[in-house]
Amino acid sequence: MHALPDGEAEISLVVRLPWEDVARLGQEAGRLASQMQRPVTLDEAVSYRLRSTRPPASHAKPSGEQPAAVSALPRITGTA
Repeated sequence: MHALPDGEAEISLVVRLPWEDVARLGQEAGRLASQMQRPVTLDEAVSYRLRSTRPPASHAKPSGEQPAAVSALPRITGTA
């Protein structure tokens, strides 16, 4: 994990996916490319998908509150 200049962080992760999921990510990348009028990588499509489905960040939650459940993330089938 490393910090980015815009104040966010980036983490590298290897995930094994079935070809059907890769195909869906390709469709998502194609949709985004059409929308943005430029080429979009599968990495960018995954990042966009994760950002569009998560709740807004709240970096300083009062103590006692629990973080959002991992189940709020989109489910990707396959093995990690």
